[in-house]
Amino acid sequence: MATTYIVDKDGNQIDASTATVPSDRHFRGAWSLSGSVISEDMTAAKAIFQDKIREVRAPLLADKDVELMKALETGASTTAIAAAKDALRDAPAGSAISSASTIAELKAAWDTSVLGDSPYA
Repeated sequence: MATTYIVDKDGNQIDASTATVPSDRHFRGAWSLSGSVISEDMTAAKAIFQDKIREVRAPLLADKDVELMKALETGASTTAIAAAKDALRDAPAGSAISSASTIAELKAAWDTSVLGDSPYA
């Protein structure tokens, strides 16, 4: 029977059958191994979270660019569009992200009013 290994973010590995593994796999790239216990490195988890925001916001920004061009062509106000684009640009630097001390707090930092449905729900 083959042994399955779990590898943490630093390349350390452990036999999966002996490990205490977090139930949430969203931040697997932030796992850190200490003996046979795997925990999430919050600094690495925050970076993964911010990258997910950047991935989700890219098409949203593109849609806002189209809205902006249409508004400019018709002479309509661009104030709300500009504010929405600013909110999207600022999303990865949200204070709730930097202040999160647990994975649950980090997942709760997803701003659905700016980014839409959370991929962590």
